[in-house]
Amino acid sequence: MDEGLNFQSVKRKFFLVANIARTSEFSLNDLPGAGRMDIVCRFIAQSLFISHGVRRDSAAIVTLLGEPEPPKTVLIKGDEVKYMSPDERNIAGLLKKSLRLKVEKSWKKSSPGIYISSKDVEEVLDCFQSSKIVYLREDGQDLVKNISIDDFLFVLGDHIGVPDELEQIIISKSDMVASLSPISLQADQCIIILHNILDRIERGWSCG
Repeated sequence: MDEGLNFQSVKRKFFLVANIARTSEFSLNDLPGAGRMDIVCRFIAQSLFISHGVRRDSAAIVTLLGEPEPPKTVLIKGDEVKYMSPDERNIAGLLKKSLRLKVEKSWKKSSPGIYISSKDVEEVLDCFQSSKIVYLREDGQDLVKNISIDDFLFVLGDHIGVPDELEQIIISKSDMVASLSPISLQADQCIIILHNILDRIERGWSCG
């Protein structure tokens, strides 16, 4: 990881490609109309929150590719984040605040634990080459049969999926193309399943 951000304790990183999510300020009263910012907020909530707390070993990363100034990437570290609660409106408010900043390629802090940059998908992946990169796709190999405790970056698309040109980049930089289910799942549902699998492995429970 670059630019001084410490990820030593953050072993679970979840990276969403948000195809139409707004890259400027938006209305908190219409999150679906802001390029499906509601999906982004649910993804972040499931990546970071547990009952009465935050997963300090996790981070959520979202590359926003919507109008008017794509790309912008927001990174939220569970071991640093403050003032965030699991509800969509609260998360959206913090994202909106970050989008007010003038962004560059280097990470800029918008509030505790929340950083933003103009990095694109490939540049984000390059930041995490020391992690095991897993691209989630329906036709991938069964993740449950091919996973152990490690430092992970899980990459997934939103309701649209991942554009072909970006998918080729992701696959070229991934250690594994894996699937969580034989059917199509929402991004936030995938995160819940991933956390459950990793929690069970860490505690010696069977995943079968």
